[in-house]
Amino acid sequence: MRVLNFYSSVFADQLRRGRKTATIRLGDKSHKYRKNELVVVTIGYQHSPREKIFNAVIDQVEVKRIQELSPRDIEHDNPEFRRIDELVHFLEQIYGKSVSQEDLVTVVRFSQVIENPPDMRDRIHGLGGAQN
Repeated sequence: MRVLNFYSSVFADQLRRGRKTATIRLGDKSHKYRKNELVVVTIGYQHSPREKIFNAVIDQVEVKRIQELSPRDIEHDNPEFRRIDELVHFLEQIYGKSVSQEDLVTVVRFSQVIENPPDMRDRIHGLGGAQN
């Protein structure tokens, strides 16, 4: 199983609340993440303990130039951002290098796997629904 790791603990709350449902990674990472793949979403730094946030399924993997990103792509990565210039500045901080709107990025969209949610169990067992 692959790990989808985030370095900033700022994202932990966004992930837990379902506000962060994508990550934008610099470069073409399409070889690394595949649609329908199960991943563990974690927070932490390399060579340090990491906190498991949840398991997730990769819904979509898209490679595009930064200039092609939509405000929605950016918002799903970071709910505080809407504009490309905000994302570029953030990527420069994370990767420690200059980033251009011509650079390729990979947009990885994911959905949290909720283990045994009560309403799903009820539907499986025929409980709930229309009442007579």
